[in-house]
Parts: sequence; C-alpha cells; structure tokens
Amino acid sequence: MVTPRPQVVGAIDQGTQSTRFFLYDGTGSPVCSHQVELEQIYPRAGWCEHDPTAILAGVAAAVEGCLAKAPAGVEVVALGITNQRETTVVWDRATGAPLHNAVVWHDTRTSDLCREIEADVGKEHFRLSTGLPVSTYFSAVKVKWMMEQVPGVQEALHAGTALVGTVDSWLLWNLTGGPAGGRHVTDVTNASRTLLMDLRRLAWDEQACGYFGIPPACLPRIVSNAEEYGRVASGPLAGVPVTGCLGDQQAATLGQRCRAGEAKNTYGTGCFLILNTGPEVVQSRHGLLTTVAFQLGAGAPADYGLEGAVAVAGAGISWLKNNLGLISEPAESESLARTVEDSAGVYFVPAFSGLLAPHWREDARGVIVGLTQYTTRAHICRAMLDAMAFQTKEVINAMEQDSRLAMTALRVDGGATQNALLMQIQADVLGVPVVRPENAETTSRGAAFAAGLAVGFYSREDVFSEAGGERARDTVFQPRMERRARAAAFSGWLDAVERSLGLAPGSRPPRASGGGARHGA
Repeated sequence: MVTPRPQVVGAIDQGTQSTRFFLYDGTGSPVCSHQVELEQIYPRAGWCEHDPTAILAGVAAAVEGCLAKAPAGVEVVALGITNQRETTVVWDRATGAPLHNAVVWHDTRTSDLCREIEADVGKEHFRLSTGLPVSTYFSAVKVKWMMEQVPGVQEALHAGTALVGTVDSWLLWNLTGGPAGGRHVTDVTNASRTLLMDLRRLAWDEQACGYFGIPPACLPRIVSNAEEYGRVASGPLAGVPVTGCLGDQQAATLGQRCRAGEAKNTYGTGCFLILNTGPEVVQSRHGLLTTVAFQLGAGAPADYGLEGAVAVAGAGISWLKNNLGLISEPAESESLARTVEDSAGVYFVPAFSGLLAPHWREDARGVIVGLTQYTTRAHICRAMLDAMAFQTKEVINAMEQDSRLAMTALRVDGGATQNALLMQIQADVLGVPVVRPENAETTSRGAAFAAGLAVGFYSREDVFSEAGGERARDTVFQPRMERRARAAAFSGWLDAVERSLGLAPGSRPPRASGGGARHGA
C-alpha cells in the first residue's frame, strides 16, 4: 500500500525588511519556515529603495531554506504570495532587467510632486473612485516620478517595451516564466493601493491613468485573490500553481478570518487597522482609507475595508527603553505596568512626529499630562500602554461612524500582542472582545488561505468557521471595565490629545482637531 504524501500550501511573505517562506498544513498551522533579510538602500534622506533582483534572490533562498526543513516527501499543492504594498518596480519586458531600483512604500521623494498635484486638482480628487487621497505612499506618484526623473523609463513604457507593477506583480511575472511567458498580473488588494484602480469596477481607472500619464498597456491585469495565475516555471517549486496573492495588511485580515463587521489590528512599530465592511464601498469622512479587503475567487463579490494607521505603538515602548531608560527590555513594559492598578490620571500622547488617523495633525507633539508627586515610572509605562489602546479606539470609532457597523470583536496580531496586559486594556477601552490567535503569523497564513481556497485545499468554512483550525485555540480577552469608567477614561484621553496639538515649532496655536477627535465613548 502506497502511503500518501503529506500535502501543504506554500506562502511567500515578501516584506520591507525581509522575505520569509512558510509551509501550512490542512488545519492552517505552520509546518516550517525560513527567513532571509533584505538590504535597505538609502540614496538620500527620506528616500528608500530595494534592489528588485535582491528581492527575487531572497525569495529563492527563503524557499530553499524552508524546503530543507520540511518533512520528507511533502507535496506543495499551491503557492500564495503576500507582499509589502505600494512599493513599485519598472522592468524591461524582453530581458526582465529592472530599469530602476524599486521605490519603497514609505519613500518620500515624491513630496513635491504630490504638492503639485494637490495644487492642480486637490488632495481628494481621486478618492471617490480609488478610495485614496493624493499621497507619497501610493504607486501612481512613484511611477510618475520615475517617468520624469529616470532616463528611458517614460520612453520604454510608452513604447510598450517595459512593464510596471508592485512587488506582487514583479514576483508573479518572474515566478511564472519572466521573459519566457511570465504572467503580468496583480491582485485587487495591491491594485487598490496604486491610486489607479476603480474600487467598484475592480478595474484600472482610465481618468487616473490618463492624469498620471501611465499607459494602461504596461499595467498588470487585475485578478482576484484566489485563482490560478500561472505555474512556477523553474526551481524546487516548478509546476506548482500560484493561486493566492494579497497585500500584507489584507493578508493579515484574511489570516485573522475577519468577516463583515470584524476588524484586525497589527501592533508593530505603529498600528494598522482594517475593518471588513463587507460588499459596501464605504467612503471615509474621518481620515481613513477605503480599500479592498479581499476577493476570494474570479467573479466572486469583493469584501471591502476601511483602513487606519497609528504612527506610534511598539515605537513608544522602544522610546521608554532607549530614550528614558524606564525599562531595560520591551517585555518589562508589562511587568512594570502591572505593579500599579492604573495610570493614576496620567495620559501619554506619543505624537513624536504628529498624529495620523483620525486626526492627521502634523503640528502635534508628544505630551505627558496629569503628573503628580505620586507618579512613578510604572504609571508612565502604564500610560504608554493605555495610549496604544486609546489610539486604536479613536480609529475604530472613526471606522464605526464611516461604516455604520458596530464592532463585534477586534482581532490582533504583531509583536506587542504578547503583552497580555495591553490586550486586556484594549478590550476594556473598546468594550468588545480582543482575540489573539495562537499563531501570530497571520500575514503568511492569509496568503496560504487564499491559495488553498483556489485549489480546494481549504473551504470557506475552514477559513471563517468559529471552530475552524486555530480559531478554537485563540486567546480571547473579554472587557471588564464598566461603561461609565470607560467613557471617563476616554474623555481624559481626548483632552490630552487636544493639549498635544499645535506644539510643533512654528505651528499655529492649538485649536480643535479637524480630524474628528471626539467620536464618542
């Protein structure tokens, strides 16, 4: 009798700092993984680039390293991709050679260009169609910069000899053959971050492409997150179908199994929140971005999302350690904060370089208010944990106002979620359960789910069922704070935020936030 080979799904997680490759089993649990660092290139202050060929080499090394750790005889039945969003590559169609280094998502070289566009058509000109404001983040302005500043790029794109895409497109084209028949596609979530895609039609917006001068023929074909795009052309995964692709934050949303009305928050250096708003495209009036959450199959309806970012989360813990010396290591933030019952009226607004969603106030600066002779370093540490929870609540309140959906739970991932006190504070501040998965690698798992759904390795019930896979082993933090106490604590936070405004050198005197700080308790 022949013993069946163990089947798994592979997931490439190509991030800003590194590339990782995972194998996932039929329960959505990781089997093994391997990580390769990615070099950061800084040509000037505020600029950041990646070598596209180094990205490919990192993927190859991560795959090789992971397969070396895999169980004997394992069979990879499908491959998924998740990637750093907005980072943009232009390459020669015939040779596959990049025409310039990839311009990374947080690169700010397009600041002047964005100001010119805003002066011409306004910051919100493309929002109704694309869900996005004019910003240095998004791919269209990066392409326009390369067309204007890099010799040969504009000519090649208009002549049809070059292709342009985000990192997912670069990987997919090369994996499926490159110059020898590689598939030039991008998924709906990555396309939704370019400032070029019509959210409702899930197609390139002709007006936006025309404004930026980008020929549609050089852009990839937009596809869903779960279908076969092609097969790996060579290497140890040769012949494996590539069937899943999502941008990293959307992959984490799927990896967290978020259904309509549910949100996930990734606690890293900052916080990135996405609320699944279901089939409705919700235009934000409170400083959020409208995006595609996921589309699980060609022709399937898309789930949309509202996204908000908080600048300082884990970075605040690092600040307590490196700048103030209040803790010796990040993990001490929990043990120290547990020595006090609460912050004793201290509020810490970590607006070190302004406030992002929902305020968007570049003139804000960090403040600590409510200090007394009773205050200790433990209270300040506790106030920093509170700040992470309060900032998250502000974004979620904005999401609820925009979507008119009541949050039922917050699913969390990222390094700071290991701080159980922070997670309990978050549940208390929100008044809804906070769900921490046993497997924190939700980004790669989302890519694996999408790929597995396309080939029948996973079913929708496997992914979204309350009892499915790892969800049964999630840790749930239930709110314990009374409603009145929750409202009073949040009101104090909003007062502290007001005191942080207008403190940047040369800024105007403090005034009420235009971003809707007071969203209620």
